Amino acid sequence: MCTAVSFKANSHYFGRNLDLELSYGEKAVIVPRNFVFNLRKLPALSEHYAMIGVAAVFADTPLYYDAVNEYGLGMAGLNFEGNAVFREFEPEMDNVTPFEFIPYILGQCKTVAEAREMLANINLVNEAFSPELPLSPLHWIISDKKESIVVEPMADGLKVYDDPVGVLTNNPTFDKQLFTLNNYRTLSPKTPENTFYPGVELDTYSRGMGTLGLPGDLTSSSRFVKAVFTKAHSVCQPDENSSVGQYFHILGSVEQQKGCCDVGNGKYEYTIYSDCYNTDKGIFYYKTYENSQITALDMHKVDLDGHTFTSYDLLETQQINYAN
Repeated sequence: MCTAVSFKANSHYFGRNLDLELSYGEKAVIVPRNFVFNLRKLPALSEHYAMIGVAAVFADTPLYYDAVNEYGLGMAGLNFEGNAVFREFEPEMDNVTPFEFIPYILGQCKTVAEAREMLANINLVNEAFSPELPLSPLHWIISDKKESIVVEPMADGLKVYDDPVGVLTNNPTFDKQLFTLNNYRTLSPKTPENTFYPGVELDTYSRGMGTLGLPGDLTSSSRFVKAVFTKAHSVCQPDENSSVGQYFHILGSVEQQKGCCDVGNGKYEYTIYSDCYNTDKGIFYYKTYENSQITALDMHKVDLDGHTFTSYDLLETQQINYAN
């Protein structure tokens, strides 16, 4: 389970919570323009846009979970168990494996509009990276500073939805998630008026009563509603630190703690990392479950015309600032 958010404040920010029960040794990875992505069914991407993101690295290949390219286009893959369907090879289509999908789009598209055009001829083909790494059932959010879309590989084809709220979680399908928001249209950050029984004094016994009924559980549907509401009403000062801090507070409203989501065999789903990209500046911020301090990487501080990627271990030791 995961949550991704596109947020406009001081700049455009994009990122996600990764919620799983185990880690695959994820790293922050910067890929320069001349690194060769060897594609399974298409010619290699030997020249492409540079990108920064979180990836598991196998066989000298970054398998991206989420990333942003040098032009500010962001993309993240989220679990879509029970719905995702990857197809057989189609000779008339651009056959892309799901584990190549993020670099394929971010390597060639500057905007969501360009990605939408490319998606019209893409077939997500049913081929795993290796026998040890089977395909994950995923759907994706693609965002720039102007708009977001959701891409869902379904049994009847690849669906592309406009995402006016800039949020994605997991199941059900995005159209159903968006429709569910109708059930919460009366919620507000303001104290509500008494429309239940005018003339009878009903006490506003607590602050925040305008949010009564806002979901707080860990299901993907509830996290979708909570993240949309929190993002929609978020305010912050117009500087980078305030904007980044507020972004992490939005993700924090739906993060998962160890022990609360039992997946069996003594394992628990939890928020392994939370990240935030300033897509305008190419700066990547992150926190991990074990380390709540924000760490930053600037993609423009490495050689983006190089041929090899640069990776950084995610810091997982808690950083505590002792004041005395």
